[in-house]
Amino acid sequence: MGFLTNDKLVIVGAAGMIGSNMAQTAAMLKLTPNICLYDVYEPGLKGVVAEMAHCAFEGVNLTWTTDPAVAFKNAKYIISSGGAPRKEGMTREDLLKGNCQIAEDFGKNVKKYCPRVKHIVVIFNPADLTGLVVLLHSGLKPSQVTTLAALDSTRLQTELAAEFKVPQYKVTGARTYGGHGEAMAVFASKVRIDGVPLSKKKLSEKRFEEIKHATIQGGSTIIKLRGRSSFQSPAYNSVKMIEAAMGGKKFTWPAGTYVNDDKFQHVMMAMPTVIDENGVSYKEPKGTVAEMKALQASYEHLCKMRDEIITLGIIPAIDDWKKVNPNLK
Repeated sequence: MGFLTNDKLVIVGAAGMIGSNMAQTAAMLKLTPNICLYDVYEPGLKGVVAEMAHCAFEGVNLTWTTDPAVAFKNAKYIISSGGAPRKEGMTREDLLKGNCQIAEDFGKNVKKYCPRVKHIVVIFNPADLTGLVVLLHSGLKPSQVTTLAALDSTRLQTELAAEFKVPQYKVTGARTYGGHGEAMAVFASKVRIDGVPLSKKKLSEKRFEEIKHATIQGGSTIIKLRGRSSFQSPAYNSVKMIEAAMGGKKFTWPAGTYVNDDKFQHVMMAMPTVIDENGVSYKEPKGTVAEMKALQASYEHLCKMRDEIITLGIIPAIDDWKKVNPNLK
């Protein structure tokens, strides 16, 4: 039927809006006929399974389960949106602890049931931390685990396209690195608008600050407009990431990856990355003095968050990471 691979793809959190959209996108893109939907919420999961059946995708062998042992067995690729949203009365620490615990359980399930998995994409927030926790407890190599970070860059591209009234694809080089949200570092020095450097366009500093603010608030804007968190864009981009790992078209938007080099140590952060059949690789960003300063500030924010979950006892001290995962040196 022309599928990219026959390897098993698991969608974690498949009962949710993001997860169900990931399942549909994976089937539409013909990534693999072997798609397993996993969620602990059985009624919602059954509803997604029914919807997928009603799509009548030809050649897709769709399975589903609420049992992690069944879901993860022989899995080669996994995308997880299986975190919990913040609910009324919950503190930030509650959400942090809860989703990091989910990430730890996820990583341990990978290690127990599918240690030969090829690639994992983690997209539930705070992804800078949940991805790190998954990597730590899965025992995988850093090249095998990525987190969704592209949306900050695609939102920047969207805002610039609207500003200059050009098709979105004609805005190139729009990138954000480091952390997600307000901590992101916006790199605009490589941006071109229909081939023209942004620096040569008439854009005031005040207006660019407004564009950056709109980029940062992109997710919040969708919540205000639709009454719920975004689900189509994270689903699509995460599936394109796993498609690249399966050997499809390379994914060149920024991805969250484990970084431990001379400049940045022991964090999961968005970098200039490429995802292909060998996993994820990254290179150091190049930018203006101001952009590199912003990236350093973003990195320091990530370190603070990482140290917070160490203090809370969610993950061990950095010196002990290699005891949990020998691939983290």
